[in-house]
Amino acid sequence: MASAAAGKLQMNQELNDLVQALGCGTGSKYRESDLRYERVIVMTDADVDGAHIASLLLTFFYREMPDLITGGHLYLAMPPLYRLSHGGKTVYARDDADRERILKSEFRAGAKVDVSRFKGLGEMMPAQLKETTMRRGHRTLVQVQVPGADGKDTEKLVERLMGKKPELRFQFIQENAEFAAEAIDI
Repeated sequence: MASAAAGKLQMNQELNDLVQALGCGTGSKYRESDLRYERVIVMTDADVDGAHIASLLLTFFYREMPDLITGGHLYLAMPPLYRLSHGGKTVYARDDADRERILKSEFRAGAKVDVSRFKGLGEMMPAQLKETTMRRGHRTLVQVQVPGADGKDTEKLVERLMGKKPELRFQFIQENAEFAAEAIDI
């Protein structure tokens, strides 16, 4: 995505639809005053496939609409990966660590807690999706920001991970294999 030519991006119907819906244009034609929404929220599944889709979209926004990010308009929704229930109590967990924390703190020791893993947002009932991911006050949104004053480190990292050179991605994976092993969703 970071290496895709502008012409190739323009041929992608989903991205064209997204740009049209936002109304603000891309690249040198970006106009924040034309943005139709105060917040643009990327909401994907809570698994690694969803993280991959989110990273592709973030790369698109970073490359084609960087002012959307610097203007504070881009957010990531953090949907739950697990539903934990026992008796009449239901609690949602974002990831494995959150699930373990909730099992220890929200339910009594030895309780037979029913743990369900969502395969994706489409598997959630509309009321669950509304309650956990869309309802103000209950949802978790993370504002996307570019760290550092000049963004040079971010630019290098985006190019390394999303650019044309697969050997740079491979090198990054090798250098960060311990971290990646902890994050793999099996």
